[in-house]
Amino acid sequence: MSKELGYVLITPYTLRKSRTGGVLGRLLSRTGLDLVAARMFGPSQELVTSYAELIRSSDDIWPEIREILSEYVERELAPREDGQVHRVLMLLFEGENAIRRLRDAVGGFEDSIESADTIRGTYGDYIRANDGSITYFEPAVLSGPTVKFVKETLKIWADFSESDGGVLDNAIRLADDKDVQKTLVIIKPDNFTFPSSRPGNIMDIFSRSGLRLIGAKLLRMSLAEALEFYGPVQPVLREKLGKIAVERACKVLKEEFGFAMPPSVCDALEKTLGPTIGDHQFYSIMNFMTGQWAPDVQDADRNEEGKVRCMTLVYAGENAVEKIRNILGPTDPSKAAPGSVRKEFGTDIMVNAAHASDSPENALREIGIIKIQQDTINRWYRQYYS
Repeated sequence: MSKELGYVLITPYTLRKSRTGGVLGRLLSRTGLDLVAARMFGPSQELVTSYAELIRSSDDIWPEIREILSEYVERELAPREDGQVHRVLMLLFEGENAIRRLRDAVGGFEDSIESADTIRGTYGDYIRANDGSITYFEPAVLSGPTVKFVKETLKIWADFSESDGGVLDNAIRLADDKDVQKTLVIIKPDNFTFPSSRPGNIMDIFSRSGLRLIGAKLLRMSLAEALEFYGPVQPVLREKLGKIAVERACKVLKEEFGFAMPPSVCDALEKTLGPTIGDHQFYSIMNFMTGQWAPDVQDADRNEEGKVRCMTLVYAGENAVEKIRNILGPTDPSKAAPGSVRKEFGTDIMVNAAHASDSPENALREIGIIKIQQDTINRWYRQYYS
């Protein structure tokens, strides 16, 4: 059976209420599909109008819901009069029967009054008065019911992806406070080895920060990106690990052979053995983040996509760097506080669940390296429908 491409749009209300992690966790764990793209949109009036008209005219949408759904899109997704946009997160999933699986996980519009075993049942609202009129409507997420509707929807959003998507600086109003910052989070590849709720659970923990999520990208980090991203770590590893390795080697030699290594020999070992051990650890980090062993990859191939996935997120707000770092926890999960991301999901110093920028300056550098602003929706649309 051939694969399908499906989408889910997380609504502004769901994003404001920090329910994004819960939604993502359910989509991944309940569908078994591969998450292949993520992009934050601040829909323009033109995008909103096009999407609402598609809903209003589509025979694939339940007739009773067409008008209320199109009106919801026009009301809740359109930018404010002052130009501030509302955030909408688009997630693309790939797999067999992707559209049906997503539809089953999302649920119907009336699920909120019947059960909580779907996303809408938990996070949506569809409230009727005694006379049958709808008094409140919040779908939580939007998805496509048929291949035809998915294709038509993705065409519209792909056309506006470059202009309306990326890192949404105009989606947050915090005046000119000097403490307002952006910071980058990477949910690392160990959380994507199989479909599970782990990435969503990690996002849920970060939501404690009270920061705004203003950018997202599903990334297969290339070796070139990884080398640039982690490049400053390499000399540190050479120096730090060289000293540690030589101290341990000299200790073993003393215990095994009963003599202490002369200081001059230790110094020589540190200068020769240190860089080798540091580089090996550095290449191990590259391999973890890209699925490739750097020395084995030709220079011409270093810009190719990596073989493993991670999810990159940009948060903004007051003291964003410090808030996220505190929630993340120290590099070594065994030293992290209970309830922190790394204590909950980390394994060791390298396989430690997530990365977060350590300064505002590094955040801007890292965001630039992995190009969160770059459009990926068009690529997937063309792959399936060109």
